[in-house]
Amino acid sequence: MFYWLIDLSNTFPGVGGVRTVLNVFRYITFRTGGAIVTGALFVFLFGPWIIDHLRIRQGKGQPIRTDGPQSHLAKKGTPTMGGLMILSGLTVGTVLWCNPLNPYVWIVLAVTLGFGFVGFYDDYLKVTKQTTSGFGGKLRLLIEAIIALAACYALVRLNRDPASTALTIPFLKDTVLHFGWFFVVFGAFVIVGAGNAVNLTDGLDGLAIVPVMIATASFAMIAYLAGNAVFADYLQIKYVAGTGELAVLCGALLGAGLGFLWFNAPPASIFMGDTGSLALGGMLGSIAVAVKHEIVLAVIGGLFVLEAVSVIVQVVSFKLTGKRIFRMAPIHHHFEQLGWTEPQIVIRFWIISVMLALAGLSTLKLR
Repeated sequence: MFYWLIDLSNTFPGVGGVRTVLNVFRYITFRTGGAIVTGALFVFLFGPWIIDHLRIRQGKGQPIRTDGPQSHLAKKGTPTMGGLMILSGLTVGTVLWCNPLNPYVWIVLAVTLGFGFVGFYDDYLKVTKQTTSGFGGKLRLLIEAIIALAACYALVRLNRDPASTALTIPFLKDTVLHFGWFFVVFGAFVIVGAGNAVNLTDGLDGLAIVPVMIATASFAMIAYLAGNAVFADYLQIKYVAGTGELAVLCGALLGAGLGFLWFNAPPASIFMGDTGSLALGGMLGSIAVAVKHEIVLAVIGGLFVLEAVSVIVQVVSFKLTGKRIFRMAPIHHHFEQLGWTEPQIVIRFWIISVMLALAGLSTLKLR
């Protein structure tokens, strides 16, 4: 609507003042701010209704692992699927403030909602069957892989530049690895890996959402810079026309995340669930692939990588030697077993996320 009003104002003489006001809607920075406010306001207004509705529908709430930390048993009865709140605010903010003609927005949003649907079905099975395991892991990964492959294929077809199938190396100006069409598989691996890494991180109140918002804010900046020819040339990063609009989508997630954190702060009124964690991880992964900063995602999202690696190491070690490296995996449970309180773990992990984000952003200039 804003774009239409701007074009319409250009056809009428004597409305220069109106045109000046409407022109602010052309700026990505302004619309990103609008998306943040919209996403947050939507969740603040409708969050209580969504929580009450989910609590009534779910009854006993999310099942709590009996083999997990005993302190978690006090959370029994807390509703899950809070990701619906985030995805609703994200979608509303994106639709209202993004340029609807930008294909990158719809590709990333499709991945986000697709992964969200997979997570929603997993949460649905857990709640209805009152079990901590949803549907089969292999089937879930297969569905995620199909969504991610389709998205990566669309991104490669969209950007016909030969560099669209190449992997850039942080801190190095001209070093790239050309993957050809195998990049579609690599990109899908990044997206699926990011989705499941965030999913593993979501185990304590507020533990996942804040690092996700920190990573999202970082990629909002990267997307804005990569989508601007002048800034991209100055920083000597890959210029990808159109990706600047993804900053607006990131803004919508930041706002929705802030709103969700209001209700997810300890003690949580609602859990994010796989509905949110899979969707947000998939979104981060797809943005990283779109703006050609896949390795930087592993730096900025290093906390998620650590959580995923801790699970892999634990499983491999137990299968090969019969011994466990950590007292419990993912690693945030290990620290719980060491005696750290939940707020200590959450806040310290937030600090780590900020430090990793700064390290990741430094790659934009240190080349």
